[in-house]
Amino acid sequence: MRYVLGETLQEYQEETMDKDRPSIFLATSQTARDCLEQAEMQYEGEINLKDVGFCKMETQQECLAGSLCIPKLLDILGERYRILFFINRHHIVIVDDDDFSYRLIRRIKRKKTRQGKSKEKFIYNFMLEFISRDLELLGHYEKRIMDLEEDVMDGKIQGFQNAIMPIRRELLTLRSYYDEIMDMGKQLEENENGFFAKKQVKYFGVISDRADRLMSKASQLLEYAQQVRDAYKAQVDAQQNNNMQFLTVISTIFFPLTLITSWYGMNFHNMPELRHGYPGVIILSIVVMITCIIIFKRKVVNLQKNYIKFTGFGLRLL
Repeated sequence: MRYVLGETLQEYQEETMDKDRPSIFLATSQTARDCLEQAEMQYEGEINLKDVGFCKMETQQECLAGSLCIPKLLDILGERYRILFFINRHHIVIVDDDDFSYRLIRRIKRKKTRQGKSKEKFIYNFMLEFISRDLELLGHYEKRIMDLEEDVMDGKIQGFQNAIMPIRRELLTLRSYYDEIMDMGKQLEENENGFFAKKQVKYFGVISDRADRLMSKASQLLEYAQQVRDAYKAQVDAQQNNNMQFLTVISTIFFPLTLITSWYGMNFHNMPELRHGYPGVIILSIVVMITCIIIFKRKVVNLQKNYIKFTGFGLRLL
């Protein structure tokens, strides 16, 4: 498929249009060589979309050759849209086996007023179109992290690790992707081969700035996720400390009782409490338990008072 550049993108009509008019060629892996020949481009590399793994661009003598590896919004860690593109002074060839580029061009035709007045404007519209929803996507990640933070603050930490780890991996993937897009925009702005009009390269700077903001937002969310994860670890540590404190209290209370029962469990011929041992041991055990509980309760109250005094002093300093 071929579109002719102009105020609006028009499908090429061989009968009515000049074949040398600047155009956008949409091709598949099978038709890519024919489209490159029509666009008067020579590319010696292999055209294999399966090998596309990054967003990058290289400058060749006859053209600019680049690749786009775009994460799917609903499956960031899954399969990606893989695209190859080639640019010379007059034409752009886009190689895509998934019809993703075709859908982007249809959206451009439906939304933009000046769709492809120049190839620089078309590249600008095309690249902005596939990152147009990413700010909304990052807002969705922020909401998910905020919900996890509320759960941690409420003590609902069951399944936290299973929820936070995919978010971190997806944000890391998106941050790398935005970094690649930013570098590509800078390379286009450099205009090393002189394929672009000097007055038009400003559009590529806008792409770099947009990708830079998205990358900064992804980095902020990664830091936010790490802070929530640290809060989760603190919550787990606090629970473990409470459990250890409870076990320590129980052990301390029952230690004297174990000593008493061991003492009275020994076999002697002459024991003063031999006839009335059970009531005496029970009463003594109760007294020991109540005494230990009172002592521990007073220690806890004193610790709470000291903590309140300390925090109050800190607030006065602030």
